[in-house]
Amino acid sequence: MIKVGIVGGTGYTGVELLRLLARHPQVELKAITSRKEAGMPVADMFPSLRGRVSLNFSDPATAPLKDCQVVFFATPNGVAMQQARSLLEAGVRIIDLAADFRIKDIAVWEKWYGMTHVAPDLVAEAVYGLPELNRAQIGSARLVANPGCYPTAVQLGFLPLIEAGCVDIDYLIADAKSGVSGAGRKAETHILFAEASDNFKAYGVAGHRHLPEIRQGLTNIAGASVGLTFVPHLTPIIRGIHATLYARITREEDFQLLYEKRFAGESFVDVLPVKSHPDTRSVRASNTCRIAVHRPQGGNTLVVLSVIDNLVKGAAGGGVQWMNRLLGFAETDGLTAPAPGWT
Repeated sequence: MIKVGIVGGTGYTGVELLRLLARHPQVELKAITSRKEAGMPVADMFPSLRGRVSLNFSDPATAPLKDCQVVFFATPNGVAMQQARSLLEAGVRIIDLAADFRIKDIAVWEKWYGMTHVAPDLVAEAVYGLPELNRAQIGSARLVANPGCYPTAVQLGFLPLIEAGCVDIDYLIADAKSGVSGAGRKAETHILFAEASDNFKAYGVAGHRHLPEIRQGLTNIAGASVGLTFVPHLTPIIRGIHATLYARITREEDFQLLYEKRFAGESFVDVLPVKSHPDTRSVRASNTCRIAVHRPQGGNTLVVLSVIDNLVKGAAGGGVQWMNRLLGFAETDGLTAPAPGWT
C-alpha cells in the first residue's frame, strides 16, 4: 500500500479524488487538507464517503504530507507552485490537478492566469500528464501537470488526425460545452441554479485560459504551430464535457480505422461505431473518453465528437490513471467502475 495525501479536499475534484482513492486497492489515504474545515470528519461534509473514508480534514501546515509517496493538489491555480518544492525535496511525488505546471512558456502562463509564477524551474521539469499522449515520458517523473478538462477532450479528439498528418493544422475548430461543475465549488452568479438552469451560452470567445494549453499540446503533436479556434459553452448540466471538433481533410484515410488503431488497447478511450453520437451521460462519473468520427455528406470536413466527465477523465480520474502508471500499478486500478448510465 502507498500513502497518498490530498491538498484541497473540499472542492469537486477533491471529493472525486477521495471517491476514487478510497476504493483503490493499492492506496492508503494519509491526509486530506482544508484550512477552513480542519478537524471536521470528511464523511460529515461528504456523506457518500461514510464507511469509506475515516479521516478528518487537517490543516496543511500540520498535515503529514511529507510521509506520503504521492500528493495530489486539488487546489485553486497558484497554490501548488508555492508548496511543491518542499514536498519534492522530501521525496514526495506530486500530481497537480490545477494549471500551475501545464504551460511551458512562463510568460504565456502569467498572461492567462494573471499572476507571477514562483517556480519556473519546476515547470520545465513537470511532465504533462495525458497518458494516451505522453505515456513514454512517465519514467521517474517527480512532478505531473494534470491536463485541464477541455484540453483532455479536445486533444484526445484531434490526436489521431494530427499524428497522421491528414488534416489542415492551420484550420482546427473546437466547439466545446461543459457542465457547471467545471467552474468549481464556489458561489458565483453565472453558476447559480437560477442563472445556469434552463440556459445555454458561450463564454470566453475572445480567449479562454485553456486555449494556450490546447494549442501547446496540438503543436507538440504536429511538430509545427497550429491554427485553433476554441469556443467554450456553459450548459445546464452538473458534469460532463462534449467537444465537437472540426478539421479540413488534406489526405484521404479510412478515418474510422485510423481512430480504432490509434486507441486500440487504451483502457479509457472508446471509439464508437460509425454514425454514433456519444452523450455525456454515458461517461458520467467514469474515466472514459468516448469518441465518434463523422464525415457529413462525404465532404472535406471531418467532425469528431469527444465526450468526457470533466471531474474524472478531465481531472481526478486522469490523475489517478497517471499515478497508477507512475508507480507500476495496473493503469485501471481504482478506475473500473462503469458509468451509472441513465442517472
